[in-house]
Amino acid sequence: MITWMQRHKRWLVITIWISTIAFVGAGFVGWGSYEYGKQGGVVAVVGDREVSVEEYQEEYSNLYEQYSKMFGAMFNKELAEQLKLKDVAYKQVLQRNLILSYADSLGLDVTNEDIAKELVKYDSFIKDGKFDKDTYIKVLAQNRMTPKDFEESLKRGLLLQKVQSLFDLNPNGAEIENLSKLIFLEDDISIKILSLNDISVELKDDELKKYWEENKNSYMSEVSYDLQYKEIPVLSSNSTQDEINAHYEKFKIDYKHADGKIKSLEEAKDQIVKDLDEKFTKTEALKIYLKVKKDEEKLESTISFKESQLPYSADDNTKILESKEGEIIKPFVQDNKYVILKLNKKNVSAPLSYEDALSSVKADYEKILKNKKLDELAANELKDFKGDDILGVTRESVSKIEGLEQQEASKFLNQLFSSTTKEGIAKLDNKVVLYRINNSKISDYDKTKDDVVKSTLKQLQEEELMTNLLKRLENTFPIQSSIQEKE
Repeated sequence: MITWMQRHKRWLVITIWISTIAFVGAGFVGWGSYEYGKQGGVVAVVGDREVSVEEYQEEYSNLYEQYSKMFGAMFNKELAEQLKLKDVAYKQVLQRNLILSYADSLGLDVTNEDIAKELVKYDSFIKDGKFDKDTYIKVLAQNRMTPKDFEESLKRGLLLQKVQSLFDLNPNGAEIENLSKLIFLEDDISIKILSLNDISVELKDDELKKYWEENKNSYMSEVSYDLQYKEIPVLSSNSTQDEINAHYEKFKIDYKHADGKIKSLEEAKDQIVKDLDEKFTKTEALKIYLKVKKDEEKLESTISFKESQLPYSADDNTKILESKEGEIIKPFVQDNKYVILKLNKKNVSAPLSYEDALSSVKADYEKILKNKKLDELAANELKDFKGDDILGVTRESVSKIEGLEQQEASKFLNQLFSSTTKEGIAKLDNKVVLYRINNSKISDYDKTKDDVVKSTLKQLQEEELMTNLLKRLENTFPIQSSIQEKE
C-alpha cells in the first residue's frame, strides 16, 4: 500500500484550489514532533502572508482524514510518517498561500457579506430554518475553534475560488468527444461483497491496554474550566409612580403591542417595573463586581464545566473561553439572575486514563481487528472467488450493483474504472468488493454526457495550469520557512 500511495500523492495537488474545514465531529490529528507550542505561532511567511501553526495543523488534519477515509483502519500515524504526510501538508499550505499572495497582488478580496453567505450553507449552524449565532459559536467551541479562526479559513477558501474563476477553461467539442469514449467504458464484471458486520473478533484485555498505551494521544479529555461565581437574583427597586412615569415617557417606543401600536402606561406598567428592577439589580451587581476586583468581597461558590457544557449564552461562553486565569468577568444576565464569574483555572486537554477511555478504545480496536480480518479474507478469496455477474457496467451503473447503498455503489464504480488491473479489491467504509473484469469495450459517443466529460476535462486542464502557475509564483513571492522539510 505504501508504494501505491507514494505513487499517487500527486492527486493531492487538485485540492489546493479548495480550502474547507471538515471540523464537525472530526477534531485535529496529533502533531508529535511537529508541535510548535503556543497558539498563534508562525511556521512560514509567503510574500506578505503569515502561515500560522493552526493553518498548517488544519491542512495536515484534513489530509490525514482524506487518507484515513480512503484506506480505513489500514492507515495510521506510522504510515503517515512513512509517507511524510506532514511534509506534504506543509508544501501544500505553502502552495495555497502562494496563490493567496497572487490574489492579493491582483487586488482580490473577500467581504463580510461573502463570509455571511458562506456561513448559512453549513447545516450545523442552522436552527429553526435559519443561521443561529449561538449554535454557530457553540459548535465551533465543541471543536476547539473560534469564530475568528473559522472565518479566516473560510476567507482563504473564498479567495482561492475567486482566483480559480479567473482560469475558467472551456474544452472544445473534439476533446470532449474523445475523452467521453474513454471515460464511459462498458465492463462485464463479477463481484462478491464482504461486510465488516459478518466478521467476529475476540477482544483481549492485554491487547486493548497495549493499543491504548500506543495511542493515548487519540483519547483526550475535553478542556474544562474551574469557576468561582456569585448569582444575584433580580431585586425589587421599589420604583415610585413618578419613576415609572418618567421611564415610560422616555422609552415608550419600546413598549408595543404585537400589531406595532404603542401600549398605554397602564398596559406597559408591569414590564416597566420589571425593567426598572433589572436596571437596579445590574447596578448592584456592578458594585459587587468592583468589590470583588478590589478583593473587598469574595465569590464563595465554585463550579466546573467542560467546554461543550458551558451553560451560558454564546457570547458569555466566549468571554470565559477568552479569559485568562484569575480574570473576573463583568456581570451578565442568566435565567433572571445576574452572574459574576472568575476563571480560577483552565484545565487543558490531557490523555484520558485507561478506564475512562476504555469504551472508545474497545470500539476503535474492534474495528481495526475486524478490518484486518476482512482484508485477509478478501486477499485469500480474490483469486478464485465466485460472485454475481453484471453485464454492461459503466460509471453510471449505480442501480446495477445490488448489495450496496447508492453512495457505496458510486464509490465502488469510481475505484473500478480507476483500476489498471483486471481483478482487485475495492474498499468501502464497512465493506470490501472483490471484482473481476471479464470483458471491456469502448462505448459509443453520447452527447448527453458532455457536461460530465467537460467537468472531468476541465479538472485535468486546471491541474496542469495550476502546476505551471505555482512554478512561476515560487519565483515571484519569497518564502521564509521555519520548518526543514525532509527528503
